[in-house]
Amino acid sequence: MIASIMIGLYVGLIRQQGGQAAAWFLAGLAMAALLSIYGVARAAPGRRLVLAVSGVMMVVLGLLGILSIGFPILGAGVFALVAASRTAATGAGPRPG
Repeated sequence: MIASIMIGLYVGLIRQQGGQAAAWFLAGLAMAALLSIYGVARAAPGRRLVLAVSGVMMVVLGLLGILSIGFPILGAGVFALVAASRTAATGAGPRPG
């Protein structure tokens, strides 16, 4: 969710400054957002890996954009990595009972 919002804010910020948004940054952020959306489903196959990849992507993109919009993206990446580690600790799939 945070990554999706940041896409809109990034495009708005760049347009306001009269520049052109970096396509690779938008593509990476969109991919990370889609992976996170997939990882929300507790029963999704490969949830742990998907959340870990999404988290790493957002942390890297957040660090690259730290001087403008990177901090919220970095936070979203950390959240995704925490979710991936919790999935590893509790196992993938629904909890019994």
